[in-house]
Amino acid sequence: MTVLQVADVRYGYAADTLFEGVTFSLALGERAALVAPNGAGKTTLLRVVAQELEPDRGTVVVKRGTTVGFYRQSHEVDASGDVMNALLGGFAEITALRREVAQAEEAASSGREEDLARLADVHDRYHVAGGDALEHRVAAIATKLGFSSKDLERPVRSLSGGERGRLHLGVVLAQEPQLLLLDEPTNHLDLDTIAWLESWLVSYRGAVLVVSHDRAFLDNVCPETLELGAKGLRSYPLKYSDYAVAREADLERERALAERQAAFVEKTEDFIRKNIAGQKTKQAQSRRKMLDKLDRLERPQDVWEVAERVRFRFAPAARSGDIVLEAKGLGAERGGRTLFSGVDLLVRRGERIGIVGPNGAGKTTLLDILAGRRKPGDTGDVRRGTNLQDGYFDQHLGEVNPKNTAVEEVRTVRGDFTVEAGRQYLARFRFWGDAPLRAVSGFSGGERSRLALAKLLLEPRNLLFLDEPTNHLDIPAAEILEEAITGFEGTVILVSHDRRFLEKTTTRIVSVRDARVEVFQGGFRDFAASLAPAKASPDEGLAAGGASARSSPPPKKSAEPPKTEAQRRASFEAEKAKKREGERAKRRIAELEDLIAAGERELETMRRELREDPGGDWEKLASRAKAEQALAQRVDAMVAEWTKLSEGA
Repeated sequence: MTVLQVADVRYGYAADTLFEGVTFSLALGERAALVAPNGAGKTTLLRVVAQELEPDRGTVVVKRGTTVGFYRQSHEVDASGDVMNALLGGFAEITALRREVAQAEEAASSGREEDLARLADVHDRYHVAGGDALEHRVAAIATKLGFSSKDLERPVRSLSGGERGRLHLGVVLAQEPQLLLLDEPTNHLDLDTIAWLESWLVSYRGAVLVVSHDRAFLDNVCPETLELGAKGLRSYPLKYSDYAVAREADLERERALAERQAAFVEKTEDFIRKNIAGQKTKQAQSRRKMLDKLDRLERPQDVWEVAERVRFRFAPAARSGDIVLEAKGLGAERGGRTLFSGVDLLVRRGERIGIVGPNGAGKTTLLDILAGRRKPGDTGDVRRGTNLQDGYFDQHLGEVNPKNTAVEEVRTVRGDFTVEAGRQYLARFRFWGDAPLRAVSGFSGGERSRLALAKLLLEPRNLLFLDEPTNHLDIPAAEILEEAITGFEGTVILVSHDRRFLEKTTTRIVSVRDARVEVFQGGFRDFAASLAPAKASPDEGLAAGGASARSSPPPKKSAEPPKTEAQRRASFEAEKAKKREGERAKRRIAELEDLIAAGERELETMRRELREDPGGDWEKLASRAKAEQALAQRVDAMVAEWTKLSEGA
């Protein structure tokens, strides 16, 4: 059942168009990723869909009676009350009854009969309304998002920014809306919680529209990708990684068509100029009419083209010694709690070490100790190697002064830069026009991150400490940073929750969990593979946020009591149903193989025709190109379905 229809939507500010011609729909059970560079209008489109903003043109129709949940990056949570009341905020009746229970319990302390009777009545109404079951369900979600049972009683105003982000996500998920809009839901989540959220969304029955820069998250959650551009929206029935490949092929084909048409038009116009007054006047006039009716093909918009112009290049630095850091007996305590102790770590030149673990485990604390940024409660010794030139990227962007302009910020590092030299340097990081002269306080999170990296790269470094460097970067910037780090000749120690970034950059993993630190040889892919056997179910191991499955022996199976007749019959029926499902899957696999083969043959024919000279019939050629693109996407979708069914067969 379709719950959202967006048709020909335009939105802009004054005379500037942010996007136009946006058309798509979502049905229950569909999950789509909305992708584009920072500043393209993804959050704005989500607000238009949520009907917080009125489009300049077009329509947004949410099916009558559909509940809508919107997770915003701004963490809009009511600061009054405790965490549990905030989580129940979307259930007015339950919240009111919960307050009434609290008041009745306070009054019943008097021991008067009428107060005790009122307490019993309120408890009964709370139970009948489903308050107990709802609290249990909401508390389970809160636990998965990193809140303990004690945290549920904490005042919301006492939460940190990251905790408020997780609470806001919990508030939205607890309501289980039929249309779920998520704007960067993984920003404040650790690897375990991201894995749990993925499994939750995959089994979710509502419609989901997600904006995220986490490529692994998009691949695991969204089988459809929507690319937002200034002149419309491209829809691909593919996960993000496959979409990135398919769009390049589409753009190349569309550019070729536009160039061939432009050459045809130029040749035709040249014929008209030469013959409009000669013996071939009628032919020239006929061709002019033909050109007037021609549907001109525009060069396709590459929405990522500008975003890919950012350039992260490390300044050449002197060679450090082979031993970069030698840590002995490192430990840390915060608030009377031991984060870790007795940590030994030897860091060699050229290594790229990733520090991973749950939120609050002590990842940044360990990074700070290694970087020489000790705090009270930190113990142990870190011996530094020779000839080190180190730099630190702070995830909270404390290295950037919001009162300065971007040019003033880079001049704090390079005082020899003129204003013009500073602007030219910042252009490498996508600061153009007057942007370098704006105050940093008006910058977005992504702009501040790029500015902080620009400062870090100004001086020669052979040792980098990076704390969540991709948090506010869009996908192209994160990929370019990956390339820069991979080609960096120095040593890198980083903290990140971005799995794709960790896979591409790390050569060794340090896991911080449950007051223990373990060192894994090999990159993040090897580390994740070592944890995979520990998963007994989607709610255990890495997905649930625990390491106990890896360190504890499996529980012994107890002897099962003999089955009753009803149980045997139910088991028999379940087995029959499983076999029927298997047979249906086999038939569908065979059907898909025939359809894919036929589709590929048809694609080959269509692509051969597209390479032929159109003979001036550009409308027909454009129509053929659209048909070929649609067929290619259908074939890709069938291949994805065939792969999924084959893996389960």
